[in-house]
Amino acid sequence: MAAAAAAGAGADEEVDFEFFPIIRRYKGGRVERFMNIPPLPAGTDPATGVTSKDVVVDPAVGLWARLFLPPGGGAPQGKLPVVVYYHGGAYVVGSAADPFTHSYLNGLVAEAGILAVALEYRLAPEHHLPAAYDDSWEGLRWVASHANGGGGVEPWLLEHGDFSRVFLAGASAGGNIAHYVAARAGEHGGLGLGIRGLLVVHPYFSGAADICAEGTTGKAEKAKADEFWRFIYPGSPGLDDPLSNPFSDAAGGISAARVAADRVLVCVAEKDSLRDRGVWYYESLKASGYAGEVDLLESMGEGHVFYCMDPRCERAREMQARILSFLRK
Repeated sequence: MAAAAAAGAGADEEVDFEFFPIIRRYKGGRVERFMNIPPLPAGTDPATGVTSKDVVVDPAVGLWARLFLPPGGGAPQGKLPVVVYYHGGAYVVGSAADPFTHSYLNGLVAEAGILAVALEYRLAPEHHLPAAYDDSWEGLRWVASHANGGGGVEPWLLEHGDFSRVFLAGASAGGNIAHYVAARAGEHGGLGLGIRGLLVVHPYFSGAADICAEGTTGKAEKAKADEFWRFIYPGSPGLDDPLSNPFSDAAGGISAARVAADRVLVCVAEKDSLRDRGVWYYESLKASGYAGEVDLLESMGEGHVFYCMDPRCERAREMQARILSFLRK
């Protein structure tokens, strides 16, 4: 008994997989997250006057969402555009309630005059992919259930949401997810929503074929990315999985050309390691047969999700102005 306990303790200290500086898993199954920042509670933000609350979407899997409403409930002349937002974190960290997402959406909601719905999906490796995608799709279906008397019961959505003006948005892994739900919505007639735009910020995509420096100076990083993808999605065939590469031959029914949005804005940052894949996504979507408008914004001299780290810097304000224009068009 003592020997077995000692062996178990040893397994809990022996590293099975590490993707620094994000996550480490031990052979005993314990998971350590290096960037696991304590969440912020919902409520009224004193800086912006934005009010937020958490609502249960699907208790069976623990799916929930944080809703954000501008001061006074929005514009007196009518209902508000709805932005469905997916947080980043490489599918293993992050939350709709983490300080970066919460603070960013407080600012966006206050300036844009929108109703935001930040969906909380299950994280890997406790819940391997495609759990995050499944949750994200169900979350969008839940939002859509409030349109046209579809049976949704959340009062903020019913009273304040304009379902003829819906935007799908996400950053990093959430940018990938936002694309996925937009493409899937396109296969389902838009779910009865008027999806005006798709906002893809510093997206996390990949593919088996090398682009730019992936085959030279970035070869080791690309190999690590492949290893990480298989860690969070053990059943995946690799980087040409449709979820990692929506333009691969395997993408099939989740065709990028079917994106259910009138317009797409792709944001990249010059010093972000994901920059080249973001530009690749922009160029590939334009060439895919997608019929809407596709625009690219590159923030020079900046790194990954810099606007969350320093929302008052010049480039962050430039990016915010472009996003506000995109939402108001």
